[in-house]
Amino acid sequence: MEKLEEQLATSLNRINFMFRNEKITTECIKSHNGFTLLGESFGPFEKGKKYKVKVYSAIPFIENEVLKVDESDKCDNVDVQRYAIREKEDQKLIRRDNNYFLTKIKEFKVFMENDIKLKKKPIIDFDRFISYTASIVDSRLLKLLKLAKAELSLEDERKLTISEKLIYKYIYNLIKTWRDFFLTNE
Repeated sequence: MEKLEEQLATSLNRINFMFRNEKITTECIKSHNGFTLLGESFGPFEKGKKYKVKVYSAIPFIENEVLKVDESDKCDNVDVQRYAIREKEDQKLIRRDNNYFLTKIKEFKVFMENDIKLKKKPIIDFDRFISYTASIVDSRLLKLLKLAKAELSLEDERKLTISEKLIYKYIYNLIKTWRDFFLTNE
């Protein structure tokens, strides 16, 4: 079982790495000359302009108040609350536009922490973010468990995020092995 857990953790970390290489829309809130590191340029940034940058490179600029996540890409406590309510209300798996939906929430927690540190948001917003995130993860996991009793339809598969496809495969195989053990004469 330990090997299975290690494989899952490794795969989830790979998915996280892939998300960090995705681009998000940011807006410059303080001009910056930029810099070059190991042959890759970051900036320059001009106040008021929007930039598409990879998540991993946006983080230090957001933490240092040079950039902020644009409204079109943000994921704060209000957004997470809206997602959580929708997940609770709908008994079926909801298809998300972003295949990295859960990973995005996980990674954007850094931005919420930064807003708290800079006193842009009250600590209660961070607590809500965490609570609603747990609600989303738990709701989607319960829906996955229900789906894992049988093979996925193409429609249901399209509703899964990348990380959910991964866990579904593990859960499905475990449940199938367990059920077959009791339902066959072998």
